[in-house]
Amino acid sequence: MNTSRFSGHGAVPASSLTVRSTVGHTARGASRRAFFGALAAATVAVASLGLPRAAHADVLANIQKAGVVRVAIPQDFPPFGSLGPDLKLQGYDIDMANLVAKELGVKLELVPVTSTNRIPYLTTGKADIVISSLGKNAERAKVIDFTQAYVPFPKSVYGPKDVAIKKPADLQGKTIGVTRGSTEDLALTALAPASATIKRYEDNNATAQSYLTGQVQLVTLGNIVANAVNERTRLRQLDMKFPVEETPCFVGVAKGEEALLQKLNTIIAKAKADGRLNEMSKRWMKMPLPANL
Repeated sequence: MNTSRFSGHGAVPASSLTVRSTVGHTARGASRRAFFGALAAATVAVASLGLPRAAHADVLANIQKAGVVRVAIPQDFPPFGSLGPDLKLQGYDIDMANLVAKELGVKLELVPVTSTNRIPYLTTGKADIVISSLGKNAERAKVIDFTQAYVPFPKSVYGPKDVAIKKPADLQGKTIGVTRGSTEDLALTALAPASATIKRYEDNNATAQSYLTGQVQLVTLGNIVANAVNERTRLRQLDMKFPVEETPCFVGVAKGEEALLQKLNTIIAKAKADGRLNEMSKRWMKMPLPANL
């Protein structure tokens, strides 16, 4: 994996300095204590001078100079990024990475990451940007900066196509399955009327299975989970009723890289306006790009 080509903030560490000292002839019988005392004082004086801070890295300028943008992407999380039948990476985030590289006028280097190391890869300079189904929260915002959203990732109520459910009030008297402790569990619990029965399951597979086998009338799932279920079976297809939570994804950039952040926001806005993101959303997320994204 390529190591960082960018320098960070901060003074040059003392360990990287070589300080040479020339000590003249001393009179015979000079006190060793006096000598070391003078040496210590000189060391303090040198340290007190301070050193200039390294210049802040301009990642956008470095990308343009190198002619390559290194993008951290998922490799095992469809439909965002996974190996296709031809053993090449495919998905929404792969298409987005290609779009960004094209707009920047540079070559693309894909850097496969996991959900746990995608931010460290960015902060340590192993990637220039992160396009990896990255959600935004307060803790992450302390470490990196985010562009505007580029892809929807809704969690919705699903049920049979012939059942009219359009809003939370329509859940009255209904039995709804949801994955225990998930964000959609919290959202559904807050929205559902008191007469609704919420059944909780241990994972998404169990939640989907509860619907397919008729244990519940409706389920609340992420749209990519629901799409995957519909692709695997024609038994009791899942039809989206209404979203309970919107959790879009953002491109991540290193803190302080304002030029890069503005450039990426311009690229995203352009791709929204000309319909490219809408086509990508319909292809990979099986839904049009929301107008309020």
